[in-house]
Amino acid sequence: MDASTDGTKAEEAGTSTTTAIETTLEYDSSSVKMGRLQSTLAALLSDPVLEDLPKKPSLSEVDTLINLELGSAMLITVLKLDGTSFDVVVMNSATVKDLKLAIKKKVNDMEESSMGHRHISWRHVWANFCLSYHNVKLLDDNSPLQDYGVRNNSQVHFVPYVVSRASRRHSRRRKHRFFHGLNRKA
Repeated sequence: MDASTDGTKAEEAGTSTTTAIETTLEYDSSSVKMGRLQSTLAALLSDPVLEDLPKKPSLSEVDTLINLELGSAMLITVLKLDGTSFDVVVMNSATVKDLKLAIKKKVNDMEESSMGHRHISWRHVWANFCLSYHNVKLLDDNSPLQDYGVRNNSQVHFVPYVVSRASRRHSRRRKHRFFHGLNRKA
């Protein structure tokens, strides 16, 4: 019995050594595969056909760009107040809120790549500015873009958002008007 126990232990030791070698080979092959994947991805991203992809694309960005090529998404140019513009891609069924989220993501990515991490108060942006398409303000976040006539290759503009006096939503504006009235002589 002693000999058979020693034989079993020898077999187990041989199996554990084989498993360790296989694990090392798997690790080496997976690191080789990862290296090949990274080099292939770098080559694909440097291809002029795929130049519109970000440097570190997410799955959703790639999916949206594929849908753009298939015709189920649209490219929208956003014109900023300083005259510069940038492009965003949204699905054909997108709402105004989806467009705002795409703009937010694009601007944050552009700011991060050019200036490092920078915080933009989007609450402030949307409280003071809105998007406009053919002089129609896109105010209802839940409305589909197609209701406003926005199609592929359309251009939307940032415009100042002025609240009508009837709604009086911005208490800060009333406060400023109040203090300006105090400066006038009666």
